[in-house]
Amino acid sequence: MTVPAVAALLGDGLDLGPATVLVGENGAGKSTLLEGIAWAFGLDSRGGSANTRGMLSEDEPDPVGRALRVVRGPGAGRWGFFLRAETMHRVFETIPGRTDPDFHAMSHGESFNALLGTRRYRGPGFYCFDEPESALSFTSQMALVAQLVDLVATGTAQVLVATHSPLLAALPGARVLLVDDDGLTDVPWDSLPLVAHWRAFMDDPRRYLRHL
Repeated sequence: MTVPAVAALLGDGLDLGPATVLVGENGAGKSTLLEGIAWAFGLDSRGGSANTRGMLSEDEPDPVGRALRVVRGPGAGRWGFFLRAETMHRVFETIPGRTDPDFHAMSHGESFNALLGTRRYRGPGFYCFDEPESALSFTSQMALVAQLVDLVATGTAQVLVATHSPLLAALPGARVLLVDDDGLTDVPWDSLPLVAHWRAFMDDPRRYLRHL
């Protein structure tokens, strides 16, 4: 609870809106926020759907999620799915669909894309992603952005993403929050430190690599 971003969430709350992107350094609290919000919504903080909570391991109360109260809009559904890169293959073990592909027989990125193509990522719901770029190529990240845009366009889905990818942070229409020692701050995409660093690196990698 002493992490500034967590303190800001617990103290001020957070209006998620149709799409929200969390950006910040490692250890800033992005995943902690995402796990707490997912658990408060009714998902397992380790990942999975609203129907598989507790299947990855015993469902212990998330310390942040336990302190949160979810306020749903009129007619909002309770379906949701939380996809974490680090537990994705364990989540596959909770998916019983007979028509689903063999996720374990695919590469990390292929299985991620295949899961996004299933019914679990369609229609009304709350969709959480924790650093999905770790499984995706540039082209696949573009495809994910396109799918998230389509989801948000339905007007019945909400998307919450924690990422280190400037591409995913550019999700059209998303509220971008910088997670750092100041807590949670609304920052335009082109003013993010993440974007500035990548621009400078791509302009001249040697300016960074010579310091290694």
